[in-house]
Amino acid sequence: MKTVLLILRLLLGLVFLVFGLNGFLHFIPNLPMPSPAMSFFGALAATGYMLKLVFATQVVGGVLLLIGVAVPFALTILAPVIVNIFFFHLYLAPGGLPIAIVVCLIEIIVAWSRRASFAPLFA
Repeated sequence: MKTVLLILRLLLGLVFLVFGLNGFLHFIPNLPMPSPAMSFFGALAATGYMLKLVFATQVVGGVLLLIGVAVPFALTILAPVIVNIFFFHLYLAPGGLPIAIVVCLIEIIVAWSRRASFAPLFA
């Protein structure tokens, strides 16, 4: 089971590192999105900081997961990003929903394996 958890942690870290870096470097072409999704991204871009913050959070969380340092912290900072990814695809771009669900499940599985670290939050 430890091997499966290691693979899942590394996979989650790789996903967030790659897509976070892509937000800055644009090495993966953007697929066409429905109009509401484009409006949402346009609004985030118009703030001047929000997309940078989201992509930086993804990079930091991804790196922490990949190197295995502060994994509960990485899962905590990535959780709101993952929730937003899920709802973005649920309501605005349903084509990516299956991948969003997989990312959610991986986050939950890895977080559950570290549940002792999160226990003080619920005490």
